[in-house]
Amino acid sequence: MKKVYIVSHSHWDREWYIPYEAHHMRLIELMDDLLELFETDPEFESFHLDGQTIILDDYLQVRPEKEAAVRKAIEAGKLKIGPFYILQDAFLTSSESNVRNMLIGMQESKKWGTPVKLGYFPDTFGNMGQTPQLMKEANLDVAAFGRGVKPTGFNNVVINDEKYSSQFSEMWWDGPDGSRILGVLFANWYSNGNEIPTDKTAAKAFWEQKLRDAEQYAATDHLLMMNGCDHQPVQKDITEAIRVANELYPDIEFIHAGFDTYLNALKADLPADMSVIEGELTSQESDGWYTLANTASSRVYLKQQNTEVSCQLENIAEPLATMAFAEGFAYPTDKLNYAWKTLMQNHPHDSICGCSVDSVHRGMVTRFETANEVGKYVASEAAAFLAKKIDTSAFDADAKPFVVWNTTSFQKTGSVTIELEWERMLFAGNKHDTLYDKLSSKPVPEVSVVDIRGNQIPFELLSQEVRFGFDLPKDAFRVPYIARYITVELFLVDMPAYSHEVFGLVQKAPTAGSENLVKGTHTLENATVRVDVNENGQLTITHKPTGRIHENLLSFEETGDIGNEYIFFEPTGVSRYYSHESPAEVRVIRNTPNVGEIEIRHEMLVPESADELLDKEQKMVLEFKLRKAKRSKKMKKMVITTRVVLEKNNSLVQFETTVNNDIKDHRLRVLFPTSFETNVHQADSIYEVVTRQNKMPETWENPTNPNHQHAFVHMEDEAGGMTIANMGLNEYEVLANNTIALTLFRSVGEMGDWGYFPTPEAQCLGEHVFRYGLMLHGDGEREKTFHQAKQFQVPFTAEQTNVHRGEIPATKAFLKANNDAFLMTALKKAQTEDAIILRGYNLKTSKEPLEIKAGARSSYRTNLLEEGQNPLPNELKPAEIVTIKLI
Repeated sequence: MKKVYIVSHSHWDREWYIPYEAHHMRLIELMDDLLELFETDPEFESFHLDGQTIILDDYLQVRPEKEAAVRKAIEAGKLKIGPFYILQDAFLTSSESNVRNMLIGMQESKKWGTPVKLGYFPDTFGNMGQTPQLMKEANLDVAAFGRGVKPTGFNNVVINDEKYSSQFSEMWWDGPDGSRILGVLFANWYSNGNEIPTDKTAAKAFWEQKLRDAEQYAATDHLLMMNGCDHQPVQKDITEAIRVANELYPDIEFIHAGFDTYLNALKADLPADMSVIEGELTSQESDGWYTLANTASSRVYLKQQNTEVSCQLENIAEPLATMAFAEGFAYPTDKLNYAWKTLMQNHPHDSICGCSVDSVHRGMVTRFETANEVGKYVASEAAAFLAKKIDTSAFDADAKPFVVWNTTSFQKTGSVTIELEWERMLFAGNKHDTLYDKLSSKPVPEVSVVDIRGNQIPFELLSQEVRFGFDLPKDAFRVPYIARYITVELFLVDMPAYSHEVFGLVQKAPTAGSENLVKGTHTLENATVRVDVNENGQLTITHKPTGRIHENLLSFEETGDIGNEYIFFEPTGVSRYYSHESPAEVRVIRNTPNVGEIEIRHEMLVPESADELLDKEQKMVLEFKLRKAKRSKKMKKMVITTRVVLEKNNSLVQFETTVNNDIKDHRLRVLFPTSFETNVHQADSIYEVVTRQNKMPETWENPTNPNHQHAFVHMEDEAGGMTIANMGLNEYEVLANNTIALTLFRSVGEMGDWGYFPTPEAQCLGEHVFRYGLMLHGDGEREKTFHQAKQFQVPFTAEQTNVHRGEIPATKAFLKANNDAFLMTALKKAQTEDAIILRGYNLKTSKEPLEIKAGARSSYRTNLLEEGQNPLPNELKPAEIVTIKLI
């Protein structure tokens, strides 16, 4: 007998086309209605709370007196919660953010009851390839999703080269490591059973259409009807509507159900001929228009902040706190959970994707700042704790010792800047308004930086100043003072992963350096690369180990954009503008034996905005593809200033581009042409180096093919390759000539989607600074550049201390992995026990050996929820994620 499972729900975007608090107040009304309905209608089976536990926090923030009623509803199975904390975007949030969303969501769920055993991704803008492995590692074997796969219906043929099509709405989904889960596609969307009529005539017409639509794709006689939609109030007469349906169709059973009931029945009747889809699901075989990948470049300032804060928490604060925890530090689990929750409140798809109204994104900036400040506080406390225990007694009494940490999972080469207090005068006991002049009148000493053996370390003296400062003791009142500060920049080579080293600022003349890095006026050169700046501002970069030359790099492309926050759309019949079409101003900024820096300044004349027609077309709610707007005939100067930096022992060529944007309705990209003969490229995704096609299938109608990245995009051939690193620049495209186009920003004036919502702040007017880099490599070296690209986002940490004896050696590595193919993404204390959690994944598509050296600690394998304690394998499967418990 055919069964129809009607799941009541409301897809709850916390913020979107109206501000957060407007959504919030509607949530209060929904929850009030639900709690009343649970008491008054015993036939109302359950309500699915959209897979996210934060809704409970949001409700009880306003209705704390309802906690007992909420708990009663959850324990009775009426309110179905979890398993996630929020419904976050899959591609624009870090690997660890995806895990913490599950880890915290599961913990929050279990405080109330039993979470729904379903990976729930109803409206995610594409689905990450590692979803099957992540779900299995969280004890979930089913994922439900709304995008990424093209349903064809069981009467149609899924041809062999269609990897992302399925005849059924149910399919097997394989991850790159071989993990397999059941995938359930909302082929008729997650509102296919919305607002079911109770009138028999209307119900008959409703069900004739809805049953036919569901039967077209269903693999079994178990049909899923989702009774709800975005911010949908609960249908209070749903049980009456179900009674009417059962009267109209005596040969079909209509039941009010939760996902658990539906999934149990579905699993028991699955056919043998279901399709198998593999890896990431981004609507690769669609027409390319509604993949929503251009949200990766909407409001790019949010993406930059997200990368900064994510790295602060997972790559700086947690590793430092973990190393300190091993030495007796009280690990701040609650503080870090607070920071993570605050950060993840910015991670729903309509938030981090930058596709909401302006007030939503102003609120996000505050949350980013909050999470970042907590992360910096935790890092500072942990670093100070360690610095007091690290032995610095090798220095003379008048030295100013400091500790530097590499908190990444790979040996790190690069620079670290630290401001050191040289001398202070306390307010207490002094006439404080004279202290500034006293210190300022003292001569500035000649200083050097040395290690504990007295060897001079390459450094630059950046500045010195006298100013006010203060201490906040843990056991006393604040201490104000005036102090002299000296800021130095060190250049370190191959500092081991998760390690520290002590240095000292001493009063000693520095030794003379070697040859400077700027050659002539337009060339930077070290032992690995030569960077020649051409008159038009483009670069020619030579990789000296292989002799390979890459030309015409670093060209800026500006074009119009009359799309919206979701989708880039270039007006037809208009010109693109390129920085290399006119000469550039080139000047040397810094030239020392340690670092060379050249500034390139472009002045481009571009249209100031779209023409007036765009405003009318937006107000008409005209689909972007039908718009006829052009660009304004009025031209404006756009100045692009780029600093190209090369350090002596670093193969990374660094770029910092500054644009004061006062142009509207446009996009700016930077282009890196390659000479590689290849049809594929790689990019950093969620726990995966994903390989993507350079060209899209014939179904693709969109003239552009935007893609997501986190730390890098990469292309290679047999002889070597090029890796482009970035800091919070999540969109790229591979052009027809295998040029890598890195999007810096898009400026648009409306939200888009289902109505007209002006978003003037999405024009991103004002000054923006973009950081990115380039690495070239020979055969067999690409994984090293992947690590370096990740490190580009994570600075060294430095902390001043004093001369003292300590039980921790002056130089020490906390742990080490034996294989560069293993990229570690987390080093933290376990949530509920005194163990250390280490997580990472295999960068390669081949099996790789694994060995972790962590001193006297024993290593075990656990899952993503930190459950279980099994033997650690000595080999990783391709793309395998492994969570390690160190005891």
